[in-house]
Amino acid sequence: MKLAELTGFLDDYLKIADYKDRSNNGLQVQGNPEVTKVAFAVDACLASIKGAVNYGAQLLIVHHGLFWSEHLQITAAHYERIKLLINNNIGLYGAHIPLDAHPEVGNNVQLASIAGLQNVQPWGEHQGDVISFIGDLPQPLPLERLVARIEAQIGKGCRIQSTGQPAQRVAVLSGFGVNFIDAARAAGADTLITGETSHTWYHPVAELGINVIYGGHYATETVGVLALARKLVDKFQIDPTFIDLPTGM
Repeated sequence: MKLAELTGFLDDYLKIADYKDRSNNGLQVQGNPEVTKVAFAVDACLASIKGAVNYGAQLLIVHHGLFWSEHLQITAAHYERIKLLINNNIGLYGAHIPLDAHPEVGNNVQLASIAGLQNVQPWGEHQGDVISFIGDLPQPLPLERLVARIEAQIGKGCRIQSTGQPAQRVAVLSGFGVNFIDAARAAGADTLITGETSHTWYHPVAELGINVIYGGHYATETVGVLALARKLVDKFQIDPTFIDLPTGM
């Protein structure tokens, strides 16, 4: 199929132009105009680009691309990544906030489904855009059981900060979403599912009295990439591969 047809569909389906985002979402590096094999990864890096080369892909679709609005010299590691893409005629497509927020294949709606949430509603404002979801478990669930449910889908390694109370109303925000704890609590959530945290957030979380499940920045953002891959396979019959490069973070 034509690269332009595929990227045009992605731009429209993910509503690339609708979100305020540091990421320069969309086609970041032009590649082969004909696409049959597509590689998917969370991060654009030398390892994922080499994986795309080894697979024979003409396009690499990622959540974290190579261009983030800031001016970057094409030197050092950035040069090596760009050179590898261009020398192998591989396009690079990035979708950051649009893939977090998407109501069908987005990281956050996928995590809400994995958690078993019902009555799921949009939640979580980022620069004027609502990018995430909040919902309810059918009945209160011990935090350890909710963690086990999540780990069964994204892999083990979740960390928890627990109030000692079960989860029932749950907000979800992949990646680094701990800075949304106040908004989650204000929306009535007793639990937040996110990716990662830092030392400075430990006491604010504890003092607010909200459960937080940290599934890992990487792990919580594999789910949208994989869902998008399934969508494109169904629509375009592309030949896909997922390049899994967990960071443990």
